[in-house]
Amino acid sequence: MLFTDVIRRKRDGGTLSDEQIQFLVDGLADGSIPAEQVSALAMAVFLNSMSFDEAGKLTLAMANSGTVLDWSAESLDGPVVDKHSTGGVGDKVSFLLAPIAAACGCYVPMISGRGLGHTGGTTDKVEAIPGYASTPDFDLFRKTVKDVGCSIIGQTADLAPADRRFYAIRDVTGTVESVPLITASILSKKIAAGLEGLVMDVKTGSGAFMDTHDKAVELADSIIRTAAQAGLKTHALITDMNEVLGLTAGNALEIAESVRYLRNDVREARLDEVVLALTGEMLLIGGVEIDRDKAIARCRDAVESGAAAAVFDRMVSAMGGPSDFVDHYENHLGKAPVTAAVSGNGYLQSVDTRAVGNAIIELGGGRREVGQALDLTVGFDRLAPVGTLVDDERPLAIVHAASSEDAELASRRLLDACTFGDEPPARKPMLYQILTGSD
Repeated sequence: MLFTDVIRRKRDGGTLSDEQIQFLVDGLADGSIPAEQVSALAMAVFLNSMSFDEAGKLTLAMANSGTVLDWSAESLDGPVVDKHSTGGVGDKVSFLLAPIAAACGCYVPMISGRGLGHTGGTTDKVEAIPGYASTPDFDLFRKTVKDVGCSIIGQTADLAPADRRFYAIRDVTGTVESVPLITASILSKKIAAGLEGLVMDVKTGSGAFMDTHDKAVELADSIIRTAAQAGLKTHALITDMNEVLGLTAGNALEIAESVRYLRNDVREARLDEVVLALTGEMLLIGGVEIDRDKAIARCRDAVESGAAAAVFDRMVSAMGGPSDFVDHYENHLGKAPVTAAVSGNGYLQSVDTRAVGNAIIELGGGRREVGQALDLTVGFDRLAPVGTLVDDERPLAIVHAASSEDAELASRRLLDACTFGDEPPARKPMLYQILTGSD
């Protein structure tokens, strides 16, 4: 079979056969299909989409392209559940949700991705913690999940390797925003992780790949239906991404904010709402609780009691990071050499959140090409939420950069992404909709 025939089939709007899908997945996994041909097919799918049946077959083929985990031998006393976000700017939810869910009796084997397009990646962020093994062998991963209750790692070479290569190529070729490819990428990793239940955080807004509510619902429905084909129970929450989530954007800065949240130092309202909603849904889908309000209250108590922070600390230590990370995170995280206040004037009305993500890429905190090394220290801190009065007393943000020139450019990019006015705008909801597959 010639891969050019596969490209032509999809370029001309045709449906890929089972054999062509398997040929693609095999070639992705063993590297035999050149990147330029993979890019051409990705663009053809982006332009012409895939049928539900095609996407389902691609998902299962990529899930089975490497190791598929089975947790039955571990005799766990709680459900194996996870959450996945479709990507946003400042989205550090995973570092909060995993230890909260574990503190409530769930087991969370979280296999995450790197940055994709303008969005940050959980794997990149966790690598800001010195010593943390982001791509460990499965023995360490299994042991940490069993002993601690959660482990957050990146996609290893053995787990859905076809997706791992496809993901990296899509990241730099303008083919990210494709419903069937996003569906297949997310679910191939989650099916391979051996989950019993999955909660999806489907973002919508200026910083999301699905920039409208209708597109977000389309993606959520695709994921729920495709997951059902594989026997994976999935719920989806449609959440807002019209501004940065939380007060930071940038790898090490987001880890710092995550620790502050778990320590009850600072819990930004929008971030807190989405974390508790998603984690509560994990308890529901895992059968730990049957009432949504009680599930959320239990998650809140796990934070306020310090139980979730203790789980996070144990996870970091088990994965090779510092044993005192929660207490002394500021001593362990790298710091950019240059910081500067970004000034503004008036009530913050709106933010082009995608532009903020792109500004972080320009700072060196995101990738322009496959395999690019990142500066994990750069980004924005103390970001003003929409509705904040920005003036001499309260800057728009603090930029962290490698040089004064980079800081100045990033400041201009951030200001260009924002609009100001004389009155505060009406607040948008954080949580728009919950989809369970029975709607």
